[in-house]
Amino acid sequence: MELRQLRYFVTVVDEGGFTRAAERLHLTQPGLSTQIRQLERELGQPLLDRGARSVTLTEIGAAVLTHARAALAATDRIGQTVQEFTGLLRGQVRLGMISGAASEIFDVAGVLADFHHDHPHVGISLTEDTAERMIAALEHDELDIALTGLTGAPLGSGIDLQVILETRLVAAVARQAPIDPAGTITLAALADHRLICLTRGTGLRGIFERSCTAAGFTPNIAFEAAAPPLLLQLAARGLGTAIVPALTPAEADAFAVRTLDIVDPTIHGRLALAWRTDPAPSPAAKVLLGQLRIAFGSGAHG
Repeated sequence: MELRQLRYFVTVVDEGGFTRAAERLHLTQPGLSTQIRQLERELGQPLLDRGARSVTLTEIGAAVLTHARAALAATDRIGQTVQEFTGLLRGQVRLGMISGAASEIFDVAGVLADFHHDHPHVGISLTEDTAERMIAALEHDELDIALTGLTGAPLGSGIDLQVILETRLVAAVARQAPIDPAGTITLAALADHRLICLTRGTGLRGIFERSCTAAGFTPNIAFEAAAPPLLLQLAARGLGTAIVPALTPAEADAFAVRTLDIVDPTIHGRLALAWRTDPAPSPAAKVLLGQLRIAFGSGAHG
């Protein structure tokens, strides 16, 4: 029995068949099938039921799969340990980021450029997505690190995080709209407003909707958009009340809106670096994560 045969077996199971597994492994389908047959002969038992359209695990195959995955994971950890001692970083790091996170405050491009300069043999993939999908990608081992908003939903046990930015949510209305002289509005009062919010799946939308549910109502979302500036433009035209991160007076003037602090309760959006802890990140991911945590660890708070 060879490790490569175990890897072939696991890949066939993960891909649901020989054709896709062969493509992923860059092998011919007959060659892959021969390797799996050889593994089965060595073990003395069939691992797979080969149907006309699908491949399924036998009872013995399901039991072997657990140990095969563990053996491959242990082999990978051996290689990672050697890399850590030699200081030679290779591999691929998968980084996710919510749209608009790259800014003067969070110079993602600068951190990635410095990392690439120091570790040119490490590939970096960067994708933008919603907070919900990125957290799910972390939990399914499709991302190593994510710069993401937090929706208020519980995280999986294999995920850790560092909050790097916290900001209050406020209600923004057209400049001519009547507002409370105190400059506040209760969360419950927003039940009677046509609301303008970020799209579903974003951290701020998630935390706002959970807060509304806890207060006993479903928010009336009249408009939604992916970026706060458009929300403010819609509010400035009197189309509703925008739920956005806190603005400076200059920002409110620039968008021709007035803001009300949401109270009873106050709501805070949080931006965080999140990463996988189980399985442990690769050496390359650990180094990039360390650089991101140093660069963004003193993020502004609103």
